[in-house]
Amino acid sequence: MDKKFCLDLTLDDLKRWCDDNSVQSFRAKQIYGWLSSGVTDTAEMTNVPKDLRYKLEQDFIMGRMRVIEKYVSAIDGTTKFVYLLHDGNIIETVVMRYKTGLSVCISSQAGCKMGCAFCASAKAGFGRSLTSGELLAQVLVSQREMGEKIRSVVVMGIGEPFDNYGNLLGFIKLVTDPDGAGLGARHITVSTCGLVPKINEFADLGSQVNLAVSLHAPNDDIRLKIMPVARSYPMEELLEACRRYTEKTGRRITFEYSLFAGVNDSLECADELAGRLKGMLCHVNLIAANEFPGSEFKRSPSGRVAAFRKRLEELRINATLRREMGTDIMAACGQLRRGIEGSDV
Repeated sequence: MDKKFCLDLTLDDLKRWCDDNSVQSFRAKQIYGWLSSGVTDTAEMTNVPKDLRYKLEQDFIMGRMRVIEKYVSAIDGTTKFVYLLHDGNIIETVVMRYKTGLSVCISSQAGCKMGCAFCASAKAGFGRSLTSGELLAQVLVSQREMGEKIRSVVVMGIGEPFDNYGNLLGFIKLVTDPDGAGLGARHITVSTCGLVPKINEFADLGSQVNLAVSLHAPNDDIRLKIMPVARSYPMEELLEACRRYTEKTGRRITFEYSLFAGVNDSLECADELAGRLKGMLCHVNLIAANEFPGSEFKRSPSGRVAAFRKRLEELRINATLRREMGTDIMAACGQLRRGIEGSDV
């Protein structure tokens, strides 16, 4: 039987484990307290007896998610951590500083199967989905490394979160546990490229977690050229699921729209986009597209970005321009990659 990663354990899991091993029940909360603060090395669990620490090491994967590289942006202080997982897979996690505190962008998979043409993650192949505890570890270990509390989480790094739906929900349960990390649901944002059945399932949960949808086009013709998911879920089907989400939850939805020169950045595109979103509880987060080596897509000029935003606002669509962070360390949207230990990725 495969061992569980220690951060996949809930408090109830640890209580059962203590009961099964004739361990005093209070030890479960002690151990859970350590894990919830990002401590996965039993040597640091100073109030836990050595024999119990040994038993933990025998039964679970302990202390095996570690930072192997760290990059700090000279532009804005954004920090990118490269994490080695216990099986040799490598992922990237980004911590950004805002006026409201630290926000962490975590990966949901080692690699991505969605194949978006403009994204570096798609070019690096697919390894596997991350467990709930591996998602949580990116928050807790990054927090320890930064020496400061993480105030918000965006599941927007490598991978498609809704392609790892069960573990995503497990992560949300773990990170919002008041006995654990205790993060508020409204401080979490999940981004999807548009897996319609999962958007509908997520809506039915009535969660207070924020939802962002990577749209990047005003119609199917353009979207099909850059996002293979559009073959399975056409624009109208996707937008209908988004409308249903806002009606079921009462929560505003965010549409992410990266602007690529000569592809989706014309005023005609802005007009069409506004027409499709009219009346929906939403806002559009415009992104001056981030380039990476080998990409055929170029970012829109700043003047064109400004004109696109102005046109949306004139048409009564709330639009913001995402602040660029970490571009000098390849930590911005669409620039993250996965790798395997021993590779040059």
